[in-house]
Amino acid sequence: MLKIIILAIQNPDSMIHFSKKTIYTVATTAALALCAFSIKPTNDPVFKNLDKSVKPGDDFFMYANGGWIKRNPIPPAYSSWGIGNEVGEEIKIRLKKITEDAMAANAPVGTASQKIGDFYYSGLDTVTIEKAGIKPIQPLLSMIDDIKDINDVVHVSAYLNTYGTRGIIGAGVGQDAKNSSKNIVQLRQGGIGLPNRDYYFRTDARTTRIRDEYHNKHVPAMLVLSGWDMPAATKGAESVFKIEKYLAENNRKLEDNRDPYRNYNKMTVAKLAALTPEINWTDVFATMEMKGVDSVIVAQPEYYTAVNTALKTYTVDDWKAYLRWKLISSNAAYLNKAIEDENFRFTGTVIGGRKEQLPRWKRVLDNENSIMGEILGQLFVKEYFSLQAKERYTKMVEAMRAAYREHIEKLDWMSPATKKKALVKLNAVHPKVGYPDKWKNYSTLVIDRSSYVGNVIRARHSAYLISVAKLGKPVDHQEWGMTPQTYNASYSPSNNEITLPAAQFIIPGVKDADVDDAVAYGYAAASTIGHEITHGFDDQGRQFDAKGNLRAWWTPQDSAKFTKRANMLADQFSSYVVLDSLHVNGKATLGENIADLGGIVIGITAFKKTEQYKQGKSINGLTPMQRFFLGYALGWLGHIRNEALANQILTDVHAPGSLRVNGPFSDVPEFYAAFHIKPGDKMYLAPDKRVKIW
Repeated sequence: MLKIIILAIQNPDSMIHFSKKTIYTVATTAALALCAFSIKPTNDPVFKNLDKSVKPGDDFFMYANGGWIKRNPIPPAYSSWGIGNEVGEEIKIRLKKITEDAMAANAPVGTASQKIGDFYYSGLDTVTIEKAGIKPIQPLLSMIDDIKDINDVVHVSAYLNTYGTRGIIGAGVGQDAKNSSKNIVQLRQGGIGLPNRDYYFRTDARTTRIRDEYHNKHVPAMLVLSGWDMPAATKGAESVFKIEKYLAENNRKLEDNRDPYRNYNKMTVAKLAALTPEINWTDVFATMEMKGVDSVIVAQPEYYTAVNTALKTYTVDDWKAYLRWKLISSNAAYLNKAIEDENFRFTGTVIGGRKEQLPRWKRVLDNENSIMGEILGQLFVKEYFSLQAKERYTKMVEAMRAAYREHIEKLDWMSPATKKKALVKLNAVHPKVGYPDKWKNYSTLVIDRSSYVGNVIRARHSAYLISVAKLGKPVDHQEWGMTPQTYNASYSPSNNEITLPAAQFIIPGVKDADVDDAVAYGYAAASTIGHEITHGFDDQGRQFDAKGNLRAWWTPQDSAKFTKRANMLADQFSSYVVLDSLHVNGKATLGENIADLGGIVIGITAFKKTEQYKQGKSINGLTPMQRFFLGYALGWLGHIRNEALANQILTDVHAPGSLRVNGPFSDVPEFYAAFHIKPGDKMYLAPDKRVKIW
């Protein structure tokens, strides 16, 4: 899932994990184990980052990464800076060349080169962008201005949704959690403009300041830039905020959305209509080009009850202001400089703590990568990820699967009946490694050089149509949800599959042949492969069976034993304090923390089967097991601004990177042995306090 701190385009967390890369062929593995012991300290990806002034048992994260952090301050244009950014910089340079070559090629219309070249050109053409102002979205603004009643409000909101502007209706297409072979319409909560519901209600000074900036400065400023005078914008901002605050009251909290059963509320369209009589769902689904809808899954029914009430409570003029705000804010990054600058001032600086924007070419490239990633991905892997590398990591997946199998078989708290089914699920996990075997088809997407925001809106609509076309069709298990150049990885409960993009295995500035197995198994096998497999057995993933269906396949006794251990981990993380009064949300981050701990212990078992571990020779004074833990910590190398860290704590299901190292390590016996951790060390936990799940 996500480690959205660093590379996300609009809100870094979201839901992303960073992982790593060591690419060498299987044929060279034995030779590497014998020759890697002469790695120079300056080329050693873990030794060169150490801060030996820090005791490993007091703060292992800083011991492992502090040297790098001291040498690498956060650049002004970033909310955080770490290994993910360094990998991202390498990838951006490669993609920039690919895109510039396409821009200069004057390729035939409709070809991949024409589309990526023209998109990039339109984003760099600031003269045309400034001259156009808000004209490219004027037809949509006029549609909002022409709203006459509540039916129009719902209709326009639904229509804008299909072009990437989320309003009161959060509708999409996804797999039925209890019938994973079927795609079905899903309705989720939303409607707000701040990062999540807590921003509307927390009373601490930091959140209060952000809320006041949003309500009294940012929204009015953006409405002025959309064409309103200040009195109208001020009044409109009041309308926006009161609607959003009401909807926020009826958004579930971050941790409450982790219960898949509570989020599974399947109903007929007739029942949905009875729940929300102010909404004509037949018109909504027709507007959203969703055909043959007879039933839906409503994740948070109370939200749609609140939408129904809001439609009766607020005036048509209130809703016009609300939808205008949604449209302008959704497209701000692609419009003229004044709008883009104000958007960055709030989202980038007030929320993220960034001091300046990225260079324009990077912003455009990031956007292009999110919209047409697989076009770029085909060219990326052709040059930068070999077939041998794909085979290498496919085999590492199997090494981790074998180690996981051993752990399940040896569990002392799980019954034979549940173990048998867990092994069936583990054996069924499908790995996607490196890049897709089948690429997405962008043939219907129209891109030209006339309008940057026009290209974005068309691309969003094209992606939307591809998604809704899945209704009534079998699930395509070959489809990827990430591009090969994405520094991230994921697990899908409904597909019981892990996705490991090529870029995930990169260690910046280090040749693959210079990475020994110890670092590889910490950096790639434990932190990524094992982490993602463990998501299939975390507090959410364990509730899905081998075929990806939400089903109770554990015995009640085993579920109770698992929950007791998981609650210990939630309590452990909830005890960690960051930024004065802000605690980690142990319940919201539980799935990621289980996956981290599982990946580490499974990775240790797999690593112990390698020649490097068996030989036990040190490299630069570090034993193989010490290098394993340092390799894992390397994946979380980096630091983050306080503003972004506060946002992460409130909105993200991932704990801060430092605690994703120090937290699980405190539970692992091999860590204590490798670094001689003793009572009195800050990371020391008494044996009866250490969590052991897998």
